[in-house]
Amino acid sequence: MNFKSLPLLFFLLFLLSVISVDAQNVSIRLGSSEIALNQAFTITVSVKNERIKDYGQFPNINGFKKRGISSSSNTMINNGQVSTTSSITQNYVPIREGTFKLNPFSIKVNGAVIKSNGKRIKVGPAKQRARTNDPFNNSFFDEFFGRNSAPPGEEEFINVKADAFLALSTNKDEIYVGEGVTASLALYVSETNRAHLDFYELSQQLAEASKKITPANSWEESFNIESINREVVNIGGKRYTKYKLFQSTYYPLNAEDLKFSSIPLKMVKYKVSNRRTIFGQNKKQGFKTFYTKAKTIKVKELPPHPLKDQVAVGDYYLKEKITTEETETGKSFKYRFEIYGEGNISAIEAPVIPENESFDFYPPSIQQRIKRSGNKVTGAKKFEYYGIPNEPNNYQLKNFFNWVFFNPKTAKYDTLASEITLNVTGESKKNQSISANDLGSFYDIIDGQDNQLTALNGDVYFKTFANVLILVMLVLSLVFIFKK
Repeated sequence: MNFKSLPLLFFLLFLLSVISVDAQNVSIRLGSSEIALNQAFTITVSVKNERIKDYGQFPNINGFKKRGISSSSNTMINNGQVSTTSSITQNYVPIREGTFKLNPFSIKVNGAVIKSNGKRIKVGPAKQRARTNDPFNNSFFDEFFGRNSAPPGEEEFINVKADAFLALSTNKDEIYVGEGVTASLALYVSETNRAHLDFYELSQQLAEASKKITPANSWEESFNIESINREVVNIGGKRYTKYKLFQSTYYPLNAEDLKFSSIPLKMVKYKVSNRRTIFGQNKKQGFKTFYTKAKTIKVKELPPHPLKDQVAVGDYYLKEKITTEETETGKSFKYRFEIYGEGNISAIEAPVIPENESFDFYPPSIQQRIKRSGNKVTGAKKFEYYGIPNEPNNYQLKNFFNWVFFNPKTAKYDTLASEITLNVTGESKKNQSISANDLGSFYDIIDGQDNQLTALNGDVYFKTFANVLILVMLVLSLVFIFKK
């Protein structure tokens, strides 16, 4: 065997193991096999212990249209070890009833190619939805063979006024410190619009716009819009097509107002020729910049409370679970305290357990999940404890597990407290650890010890001999290798 090739072999084996691990950390989950016409089919890609940095195109499905991408994240902390899961979900809306086939496909995520066998999807009956025309009017053959040609003469280009506007909207105008407000940037194009519009360097513009939109004194939860989708809305009795470009929820960290400055969006706007042919009208490219109006969200202080500067803000509920409600002293049990609802899930802290001699509670493992949809950020945070009772008694766990928060919907402080009663039997274990380590009086120990002096040189000689023996064995091993 050529020893010079060993480093290369080890490197290739390491590279293959890394690729295998990366592939195992990425998974694909398909939606239900049977849906109604007004329901969505989903394809979800999940990555463990890593953020989704880049991913390829989701497949097209015959009989479906792509309708938006949503993202979510899940974080778990167990004994100090942090694990995360990030997910991207592509939504598909059926356009007719029937049975359709999602062919086998593959998608590249963070450099790893993941494959799916596909499936059959059955679409059942549902109420039909109204369809609308594309307000951008970009079809090249809109007037094909439909109108007379323009009179001869020099060609001129007409500047058609765009019936559209850009807006930064929020779901609230006034909030408390720590309460979330969702801001979305969208372009609204009227159904009666006759101007030819198109997006221009959209990714670069949105990157700059997000920096201007995000207030400095806030925590952000981004909705990570990956594709621009259409939605028909009614404003003042007039129908518009809404193109949502950006959306985030902001949680103010102090009582300073959230200020959103005016945001520009440069669009391609075409001028139309006054001469018509059987192939339609010629177009000449130009530009138009739309601007949002500046907006300020008033931020209010929380009402007076001893924990005013520490509590979380949101609409929260409690879900709890315990392995047993009957146990003995010295035997461990597992207790879960889960907080769920709407709010800044990342900012939720574990309940503070008062110091006591009745229980030994160990630091909890933490699991977190966050969902961003519509105009809300919802989710849950689980705290799982291991406890060991030291004293027999009937314990109301609300005396150990309670969590205070401020609910902006009721404008009041509230408390999530355990409703479980734990019955502990057996003997007291409170002083057991102390007595087990008690070595008695110092003088009692002296009476039982030998007072004969012992030389320490023996240990030195033994260590020296052991070191020499190891060195000899190493030399012999090297000689044997070189002879081979």
